[in-house]
Amino acid sequence: MSFGKDLLRKIKEAELYGEDAHSIFSPPSRPILSYEEILKNNPKFAAVNILLYLKDNRWHFPLMVRAKNDKDRHSGQISLPGGKREDGDENFAATAKRETSEEMGIDEHFVRIIREISPIYIPPSNFYAYAFVSYTGKNPRFNLQEAEAVELIEFPVESLVSLDDEPEIMAFAGSRGMEVPVINFNGYIIWGATAMILSEFSQLLKNL
Repeated sequence: MSFGKDLLRKIKEAELYGEDAHSIFSPPSRPILSYEEILKNNPKFAAVNILLYLKDNRWHFPLMVRAKNDKDRHSGQISLPGGKREDGDENFAATAKRETSEEMGIDEHFVRIIREISPIYIPPSNFYAYAFVSYTGKNPRFNLQEAEAVELIEFPVESLVSLDDEPEIMAFAGSRGMEVPVINFNGYIIWGATAMILSEFSQLLKNL
């Protein structure tokens, strides 16, 4: 499936699939909690961003391989740009834009929010993350924040449409030997909250 210039408008108007989509790539040990139950855990609030851009006339978005950090529960994993909300952020969309700018090296004025998609709770780090889809200009020049990311992955949007609703299951060092559903993109293993968020975006795209 290929997508034209009207993709952004279609995304803005599309139906969301929430937990139904998240559950396809959910690790088996992940609890399903109500918002009230999540709040009892006093979670940290954050935002992540799917940043769309055109490259060679095909829509892409960036992922990053996180830097190794003993204090980071998600160290070394593949993630979307994003991070914790700060006091100066007007709202969670502002958090998503700021974090994308800091981690990807793009001026946040050129990051334009299309819409919010379903938030997700991440038990291992006790984060409640709001998720956004945005876009920027053609062929952006990424300059990764070295303290946060060691490698850029440019993911074609078309590849999300081919995600299987019965994903590959793997156990590997990053999952501490636990068998989890994964997105295997050219040998890059994407799992956990990032895979769950991309699962919803995949379902959204399939139904445009």
